[in-house]
Amino acid sequence: MSLWNDRILDIDLLMVVAAIAAVAVGAPFEGAVLLTLFSISTTLEDRALGRARRAVEALMALRPETALRKAPDGTVTEIPAADLKVDDVFVLRPGARVPTDGVITTGRGALDEANITGESMPVSKQQGAKVFEATVNLDGVLEVAVTKTVEESTVARMIALVTEAQAEKAPSERFSEWFGQRYTVAVLLGAILAFAVFLWLGDDWHEALYRAAVLLVAASPCAIVISVPAAILSALSAAARGGVLFKGGAALETLAAVDTFAFDKTGTLTTGKASVTKVVALDGNEEEFLSLLAGLEAQSEHHSGAAIRQEAADRGITSADVQNVVALPSEGITGDRAGETLWAGNPRMAARMGAVIDHASLEVLAEDTETVIYFGRDARLLGAVSLADQTRPSSGPALAALRESGVTKILMMTGDRRPVALRIGRELGFQPDEIDADMLPEDKLRMIGALATEGRVAFVGDGVNDAAALARADVGIAMGAAGSDVALQAADVALLSEDMGQLAVAHRLARRTATIIRQNLIFAMGAMAVLVSGGLFFDLPLPLAVIGHEGGTVLVVLNGLRLLRTPSRNGETKLPETVEAATA
Repeated sequence: MSLWNDRILDIDLLMVVAAIAAVAVGAPFEGAVLLTLFSISTTLEDRALGRARRAVEALMALRPETALRKAPDGTVTEIPAADLKVDDVFVLRPGARVPTDGVITTGRGALDEANITGESMPVSKQQGAKVFEATVNLDGVLEVAVTKTVEESTVARMIALVTEAQAEKAPSERFSEWFGQRYTVAVLLGAILAFAVFLWLGDDWHEALYRAAVLLVAASPCAIVISVPAAILSALSAAARGGVLFKGGAALETLAAVDTFAFDKTGTLTTGKASVTKVVALDGNEEEFLSLLAGLEAQSEHHSGAAIRQEAADRGITSADVQNVVALPSEGITGDRAGETLWAGNPRMAARMGAVIDHASLEVLAEDTETVIYFGRDARLLGAVSLADQTRPSSGPALAALRESGVTKILMMTGDRRPVALRIGRELGFQPDEIDADMLPEDKLRMIGALATEGRVAFVGDGVNDAAALARADVGIAMGAAGSDVALQAADVALLSEDMGQLAVAHRLARRTATIIRQNLIFAMGAMAVLVSGGLFFDLPLPLAVIGHEGGTVLVVLNGLRLLRTPSRNGETKLPETVEAATA
């Protein structure tokens, strides 16, 4: 094992040698002051950096210790949360924390997910919705089927990822550590040389040794070495508490330098779920029309059927009772009601039933950017609905924030048809030349590679179909990664919620981190230069050199800790409650 890996020659050695030298020249008080202030400074550094670590470790305190498991016979038993197994069902009462990740099987309620995803408003949940460990059920009694054990839950993965991120040093951290170790040797040799020069210039050995000890303290790179990890660790902790996971300081530093962002469309800039955009009932009775159509689609597993059922539910319309439902692949669906055949589907389905699509009212639906579902009874056309993927409410503001921050190029990449991509792009402020459509995964990979030759590029995707592009980009960013193993494995950064606003927050945090690192390094090197000059050309007292050295070290640590205040979407800063409690 090398000398450098053992770190035998480090900054602590400089302080000990300087104190011994002070005693040797008859200045034990100065030596004692040196060691005392150095010990106080080291303690303050450890406590300060401990605040950043506790901001993430506070997640452990959020995990409930017990859960209410429901047996197949309906009995409910309180057990340790760690004993829950996949497919177990637990009961979640109002005010209770979720013991592990799962899917709601019964009930409806609102959950506070702020401590996991950073979402400030309660999120409405119903049957089929995912819930994440440590979130809080605000109202309603829910029954949840376990999808991940406590060891594999969202919180467990967050803690593991952040722990790994803190252990993985950023390039600037590695450089400052490399510099500090080698510079320590240089300072020791320089002090010996200075001692000889002072003797040659006429100082007696006591005075020469004292001045050499002052130089040892003044030239110590402690502030330089600690300035980078103090900022990186604070930023990683703040990001994690805001629902953004960086897989290390390197990803944080690279994101600050990104000048091109490329976005997947479906599931990233959009919700990835179809919703009804228009309803045309030829007889004018939309309520009856949707009741019949939703009843026909009640047993459909197609995404269009789910969108139609949701539209009816949102309007408070009860689905009609339709029997003998049969799906016809690539055409549509049929069913029976009151001796008549109801059908819904594309033009091929209408032609099969003998219906003619020539009504003027339906022309408004015949857009190339949306999917049209025609609905009829026997050979009679009753009307139609159009469906389309919708943009996320947070996508537009997030893209605008990135443009305002100085990002030079923002692109959208999608495998969807170009007319659809153009419609979404117009809504989000993209120019036509910023949109690439009809792309296969290998096309995205190839384009990311080309963009990377021009500068730093980040790719934002859903972490499943875009895994290759996420891995190829300088920074891969996965959207909605809570519960998605693929996203966490492929990306460098994971946004735990589906709020695109977190991306702008993460980018702003990365740039603030880079700024604070520069501030720390400039201040630390400037302070060291002043102290060294004082030791060489003036009679700088040893206690003053100690105060200047240790004070500068504490200041750069405190400056780095400012990053614990997570940037919000409006550019202000806020300190998450869990961090505030952990660092009190």
